[in-house]
Amino acid sequence: MFPFLIVVLFSLSWKISDSTQPAEEFLHCLSLRFHNSSSISELVYTQHNSSYSSVLKSSTQNFRLSTPSTPTPLVIITPLHASHIQATVHCCKKHGLQLRIRSGGHDFEGLSYTTTYEVPFVVIDLLNLRSVRINVEKGTAWVESGATVGELYYEIAKRSRTLAFPAGIGHTVGVGGHLSGGGFGLLFRKYGLAADNVIDSRLIDVKERILDRKSMGEDLFWAIRGGGGSSFGVVLAWKLNLVAVPAIVTVFTVSKTLEQNATKLVHRWQYIAHKLPKEIHMSIGISRVKSNENEKMTIQASFRAVFLGSIDELLPLMEEKFPQLGIVKEDCFEMGWAESNLYSTQFPIGVPLETLLNGNRKSILSKLFFKAKSDYVKQPIPETTFEGLWPKFYKEEAKSAIMVFVAYGGKMDEILETETPFPHRAGNLYSISYVVDWEEEENKNSEKFMSWIRRIHNYMTPYVSKSPREVYVNFRDLDTGTNEINDKENSHEQAKIWGIKYFKNNFDRLVHVKTMIDPENFFRHEQSVPPLPCLLKKGANSNSLGSL
Repeated sequence: MFPFLIVVLFSLSWKISDSTQPAEEFLHCLSLRFHNSSSISELVYTQHNSSYSSVLKSSTQNFRLSTPSTPTPLVIITPLHASHIQATVHCCKKHGLQLRIRSGGHDFEGLSYTTTYEVPFVVIDLLNLRSVRINVEKGTAWVESGATVGELYYEIAKRSRTLAFPAGIGHTVGVGGHLSGGGFGLLFRKYGLAADNVIDSRLIDVKERILDRKSMGEDLFWAIRGGGGSSFGVVLAWKLNLVAVPAIVTVFTVSKTLEQNATKLVHRWQYIAHKLPKEIHMSIGISRVKSNENEKMTIQASFRAVFLGSIDELLPLMEEKFPQLGIVKEDCFEMGWAESNLYSTQFPIGVPLETLLNGNRKSILSKLFFKAKSDYVKQPIPETTFEGLWPKFYKEEAKSAIMVFVAYGGKMDEILETETPFPHRAGNLYSISYVVDWEEEENKNSEKFMSWIRRIHNYMTPYVSKSPREVYVNFRDLDTGTNEINDKENSHEQAKIWGIKYFKNNFDRLVHVKTMIDPENFFRHEQSVPPLPCLLKKGANSNSLGSL
């Protein structure tokens, strides 16, 4: 193994010259712990490796975080087995290297594959750990963290037209990050979040142990289902409870401009959508478009829905609950549940189901330069507020901007805030996502786009949740605050600034779990849950979670 190792070490290139020795030591450590030397050449990529760049960019989704000035990892590990992850954790600990864990690369701030700390770090990319095993008879699935949501849906649909899983619509999103942050999608009003339907998992902790639900205990199992798995370890795989859906679902998209009464329809939607039957997922996408009549700019609101039932069942329901929208049979299309996810990401009707397996094609919020934010709405927003919002979309930097409203209610009103770390349950009418994107040639002026979305976010402040202003952790936003790189004494207070926005009162429990499972804070990044030093000084037992 050592001749190969020497080649690797001499070919190593790292931007921080002082890290050459740690790199050599780290790779030597790996060579001793990997079971055979050939696996290093196949699974370990240094910056000088010819495939390094393609591996790094393969699942990088936000190109804002993939520029020549973006810090890049010292080494990328693409494990084939749990033992490769255990070796990487061991060697990172031994040689003082930070570790980032990537499952799909959709982290909005790129914390799974870059850093703002300017320190040498290693990335574990789970791209090779993507198996999906479906048990139709039991209605369960085991899925590895490196699989995409699309791969999961495809494997389910191949085996059953009446089973599904309530995760998100982005087919290129990695299962690992998605589930560990909560994960909402077309079925969450009926069945809750993806994290609500996880029934077991396998995780490698800081001691390199492989734990399942029984051995990790209920507190750690609670924490990784919505609290961000990368704060606590490396989640290898998830056991999922599959849910029942009809063989046929109905979808529609109806778009209205300001000239077609869009403002009043959006305002009215707020009073209706969260009260609709659980079987309906309703959202609104708001953006600027050219008017068909005179080619002038206007604002368009696109009302989208997926209904677990037929057209004949949907039409009378919409006529009763939301007649102002004027849904007619010609607006509606019937298809399978898996296909409805593709429809919801604006793929043409009729694309093959195999499109779910295509990780290279652009989908919503992938392969773009973008900045995103989120909010939760608890009281209907006044019509005049929308009227004041629309002109902001006529700014040059808002040409590709969009706001998306997603109705809550249904099952989400029935699950306690404390059931998982994801607290945004009863009392929310809908969530808002804000996104602005731009082209590569515009990236040198990226600050004007960032400034626009921050102004929009500020404008909405009086009308959204307060104390705290709630944010969805899977729509990560570093504007909410960050941890200092090495400040153990103040880490809890710094983290609480952003932590209560993501997790509300669940943040304190997450901190307690972190303190027990990773007291030295090995698994850390700019928005990771910190341990609480004062608990450790009082003699907390890091081997036991049972006292929590």
